[in-house]
Amino acid sequence: MAREERIKILQKEIDKNGFGGLLLFYSRDIMYYTGTAQPSYLVILPDDYFLFVRSGIDFALNDVFISREKVREERRLGNIFKEISSRWRSASKKIGTELDILTAEQFRDIEKTFPGYEFVNASPIVLEQRKKKDPSEIEKIKKACDAVHHGHEAVLSDLKEGITELELAASVENAHRLAGHEGIFFIRQPDFFMSRGPISSGPNLFRISGVVYTITGVGLSSSVPAGPSRRRISKGEPVIVDIPTLVEGYHADQTRTYFLGKASTEIKSMFDDLVIIADHLIDHMKPGVKCSEIYRAAIEKARELGRSDHFQNFGKGKKSRIIGHGIGLELNEPPVPSEYDNSEVGDNYVIALDIHMMDEAAGVVKLEDMILIKKEGNEILTKSPRQLFEIT
Repeated sequence: MAREERIKILQKEIDKNGFGGLLLFYSRDIMYYTGTAQPSYLVILPDDYFLFVRSGIDFALNDVFISREKVREERRLGNIFKEISSRWRSASKKIGTELDILTAEQFRDIEKTFPGYEFVNASPIVLEQRKKKDPSEIEKIKKACDAVHHGHEAVLSDLKEGITELELAASVENAHRLAGHEGIFFIRQPDFFMSRGPISSGPNLFRISGVVYTITGVGLSSSVPAGPSRRRISKGEPVIVDIPTLVEGYHADQTRTYFLGKASTEIKSMFDDLVIIADHLIDHMKPGVKCSEIYRAAIEKARELGRSDHFQNFGKGKKSRIIGHGIGLELNEPPVPSEYDNSEVGDNYVIALDIHMMDEAAGVVKLEDMILIKKEGNEILTKSPRQLFEIT
């Protein structure tokens, strides 16, 4: 799918979903359909579209891959309403927009500005379209994976006894930035907060914050209770690094487990079994397979290996029912391989397969890789070797 075709594909969904038109405002969606992330409204009608740039018109005109004739400078929503209403041809007065991230205050303002129109949620059809990645998106995701790998190399270089989690995270983040990471990530969730990414060691691995549904780290304070702390890493401890990157608008998410010194037999065994489960799932994730079926395949393989108690364990009787997530313009996006998602994966979907094991006596290991789903055979996009790294 050429990026110039994205709006045409969305236009076909307008009638199918009972919309008369769409009004999009979220930067990631605007970027997907036009090429710019400048503050804008994108109006899409069944037979036409316009990008109204609220600020940064010179940047937007340089960014866009749509026709420049469709780009206008306009920050007043009332003027946009006049443009839409003068071109409205549909019998439906429903306007689709991103209600999942629109604030109540914004919603009231839009409703007041568009009297006689009903606003309904268009995010599901946008996110459905974004699941399938085109070649230009895959190329950018691979660049983000390259940046993540530079962070992995920084761990191999700088993880030493006495270094703090924060110092190690700073080393990883510096390597990411120098490799092109844009220094931010996007999650489609109001009031989401986290550090630059989870990193944790030793006893902190058993402390799971409610902020992110994974091995989180404890953070620097109660203000942001996830990510690195000032704890010093000691010999004989596992360290998990799960810091994502964003390059040219697209994310990479990778986790590797390190051990400062020689890992115990049980830690090695847990990690080996984790790789077996991951490899089994990579073979199982084919176009047409449901996300819930992928999850069940993981649970069955863990049971077969005698790891039911350890697999996706958070301790204290808690377990994760999620084993990964889609990834692209947002760090976490559909589909979500889990107990709950019955949607099917498709060709050219990218899944971050995110699994771990926890044994309260032995420790914690984790592995996350990005998988490009292909009819002819899946491709692992993340570059770092998929092994337990003993740093001696």
